[in-house]
Amino acid sequence: MYKFLFSLFLISGFIGSQNAAAQHVAFPLPIKKNLVKRLTEQIIIVEPTNWSESNRIGLDLSEVAFVNWNSGGSNSISGLAELVVERNYSDNKTKWRNKFSGRFGINSQEGRELRKTDDFLEITSDYGYRKDTLSNWYYSAKFRFASQFTNGYKYPDTSVPISQFMAPGYVFLGVGGEYGKYIENLSIYASPLTYKSTFVLDQELANNGSFGVTPAVRDADGNIIKNGEKVNSELGILLQSVLKATIMENINFTNSINLYTDYLNSFGNIDVDWELNLNFKVNSFVLARLGSHLKYDNDIKITETNIDGEEITMGARTQWKQQLGIGVIVDF
Repeated sequence: MYKFLFSLFLISGFIGSQNAAAQHVAFPLPIKKNLVKRLTEQIIIVEPTNWSESNRIGLDLSEVAFVNWNSGGSNSISGLAELVVERNYSDNKTKWRNKFSGRFGINSQEGRELRKTDDFLEITSDYGYRKDTLSNWYYSAKFRFASQFTNGYKYPDTSVPISQFMAPGYVFLGVGGEYGKYIENLSIYASPLTYKSTFVLDQELANNGSFGVTPAVRDADGNIIKNGEKVNSELGILLQSVLKATIMENINFTNSINLYTDYLNSFGNIDVDWELNLNFKVNSFVLARLGSHLKYDNDIKITETNIDGEEITMGARTQWKQQLGIGVIVDF
């Protein structure tokens, strides 16, 4: 009898343990499947890419206000907005860099009209290819478009614009070679064949021969016989160098210079576009900038007013602009 009961006890314990094991396996499976499914849905597979991108928005503001200030002065406020967008491709043999830059600045001062302080629009695209990874020279093609957003005036006269969008507008297209061992920090480009086109789409400015286009043909009384040309085309040599360096922690230096001369018209007269910038990074969002921009274009003639009030066209002169500001930048 005791043997029978003992055997029954062992059998029931074995069956119970089997059922418990079955329950332990069966019940958690749906939970595990759902958990794995949710984790799988949340996994983002990042595929390797040769593309890189950057976007930057900047805003510089300055303001001066006076109340019963015995030294005198005028209340004023200035603002400068900037947008820079880049899309670049790079692999062992190919580099393709694309950039959009836009700046616009205004100044409002008590007792005078709103004035523009900066206006710049530029689109560039540079393509380079090297035959092997041992060479630091790229066969290169470059495209550049530059103009401005709104009308420009010779202040305080705001009745007649002296420039506007696509008056002038510049297009450069050329082929050559670029040295790029450290191309992100230093590039040297030489093109023996660069096409430069200057657009002046405003007919009145074109009739005056602004920015180097052929002016209108007039009779003895000043009446227009033939309208001025809206496009001036040149073919010449372009030399370009861009240097980016870190002088010390949070201080960056950028130097860019372009030299161009035309084969057919006034060969040897060099157009200069030289821009130098110092960026002082305070933190991730605040940046102070000191900039210098020097230009010389033999096609751009300076006009002056003589004692009789007549406009006289002078020769080409060096143009220079200096900027100092502090503002907020956002990279996204």
